[in-house]
Amino acid sequence: MVTTRLPSAGFSITIRIAVTADASSIGRLTTCVGEAGAIVTALDVVDSDPTKVLVDLTCDTADAAHADQVVKQLEEQDGVDVRKVSDRTFLLHLGGKIEVSSKVALRNRDELSRAYTPGVARVCMAIAENPADARRLTIKRNTVAVVSDGSAVLGLGNIGPAAAMPVMEGKAALFKRFGGVDAWPVVLDTQDTDEIVAIVKAIAPAYGGINLEDIAAPRCFEIEARLREMLDIPVFHDDQHGTAICVLAALTNAMRVVGKRMEDVKVVVSGAGAAGTAIMKLLMRQGVGDIIAYDRKGALHRGMPDLNESMQWLADHTNKDNYSGDLPGAIVGADVFIGVSAPNLLTGDDIAKMADRSIVFAMANPDPEVDPREARKHAAIVATGRSDQPNQINNVLAFPGVFRGMLDAAAEEFTEEMALAAARAIADVVGEDKLNPTVIIPSVFDPKVTPAVAAAIRAVVKGMPVPANPAALPESELDKAPDTTF
Repeated sequence: MVTTRLPSAGFSITIRIAVTADASSIGRLTTCVGEAGAIVTALDVVDSDPTKVLVDLTCDTADAAHADQVVKQLEEQDGVDVRKVSDRTFLLHLGGKIEVSSKVALRNRDELSRAYTPGVARVCMAIAENPADARRLTIKRNTVAVVSDGSAVLGLGNIGPAAAMPVMEGKAALFKRFGGVDAWPVVLDTQDTDEIVAIVKAIAPAYGGINLEDIAAPRCFEIEARLREMLDIPVFHDDQHGTAICVLAALTNAMRVVGKRMEDVKVVVSGAGAAGTAIMKLLMRQGVGDIIAYDRKGALHRGMPDLNESMQWLADHTNKDNYSGDLPGAIVGADVFIGVSAPNLLTGDDIAKMADRSIVFAMANPDPEVDPREARKHAAIVATGRSDQPNQINNVLAFPGVFRGMLDAAAEEFTEEMALAAARAIADVVGEDKLNPTVIIPSVFDPKVTPAVAAAIRAVVKGMPVPANPAALPESELDKAPDTTF
């Protein structure tokens, strides 16, 4: 099955072009780019003389090959001289995306004596006498380790720790931007479960939380479980729990739009790895009627041979009718399809066979399990993981607020109750007056999301009732910052 990929800012290029100085030259450039299937996002005149104009033309393309095609078509135009092509994504990553900055001024000997020796020794001894004070007197109170072995990076697979760094840097930048949390990439040159557990345990004293990232299933399940047992700080696997929280939030609002109840619907989930497993477990905790889990092996069902422990659990606890066919067959009559797997597994005709007022969350990136344009012809609600499509389901809605709340409340673990509370908080940010088929989940840039999620998490940690709509509370009631006195 072949589909036309959509242009994306992830493949944005800037082309420096010298073109003849006539009235139609600029128009010819934009027409050429449009005919090549790209989207012009900016055009700036850099220089000119009586015969030529030098312009920087920026456009979104679908992939690297498409970008090359756009450039080639420009080069073939009369009077056009392509001088330079810059990939804007690579430019953004030059030198990395994060840095360390000091919170204190070191302008003279007096300040140096308090920040470092001899004054720092007093603080060291205070912590030695009472280790719990490390949360208040060091970066531990607001710092998270983003830990990966590079074995399951985005949709790229096992590319190793060095190649995983740009993603982990990006994660750290998102922590800071959306949650005010200081996070740091910790990429490990090992994929041995015992070694990973030992390393994370050893570095844990410096951090207030551990965010496991892009570690392949099923090892990620054991690593998380063992670290939770060992550590007195929260361990959160974002590929599992962040995804599950956001899917539940989006599904909660989608149900409101189509007028269905969780306990009445049949859900098909494509992908039984880390994300899919966590999604299904959280949906079951929320009381979803029935789930069919589908993976490379087929629909997981009782009696299926050669399943790992995680898939065996799903086979035993889902799929009431023990369906064993293919994915298109599984979604016949289903109310909800959730994809966290691979591109182009379904067609619009497959979606047409789902139940009335169906819901499709096709979240494989960059290309979804079904073309969203085709899915919208038949489904009542369509969501993807793409930022250039409506209803983007993005983990950044969850993890900054979850960690903000856990750090503020000095939580020692992440729990399922926190996941449910965070999902409700995210869903409630979209008020009834804004809810519709193209708005079932808030924008990642909605400033109410992180405070709402953090308030819900703090309430769970403190054993207090979770606010009905944390996003609607005044900032003073959100208890945004922890006590900083000593």
